[in-house]
Amino acid sequence: MIIDFNTMEATVIPNFKGGEKEMTTRMFWDGTNRILRGILLPGASIGEHLHDVNCEILFVVDGEGTLIDDGVPSPISKGQCAYCPKGHRHSLVNTSDGPLEFYAAVPDQ
Repeated sequence: MIIDFNTMEATVIPNFKGGEKEMTTRMFWDGTNRILRGILLPGASIGEHLHDVNCEILFVVDGEGTLIDDGVPSPISKGQCAYCPKGHRHSLVNTSDGPLEFYAAVPDQ
């Protein structure tokens, strides 16, 4: 199956998971698994949240920001991947002057 994010309608989600500003996303969901392309503008964030029933794999394709993994902040930038295992918390913050673009997969476990 090919998922073509270029043909999907973009959705703007304000304060995603309690974060700051808004996230623009194009999302595939089959009722169980989510795969998305997201963009956070400068100062925007995805709020800290717990992955109690699934995990998340996040790959940065452009820009840079800060990943907060179980309360520990780390810089993340283009070409890097973050993994949040089931039972852990994370957040993503765009701390740069440009957009932060990423792909994320949230498979049900």
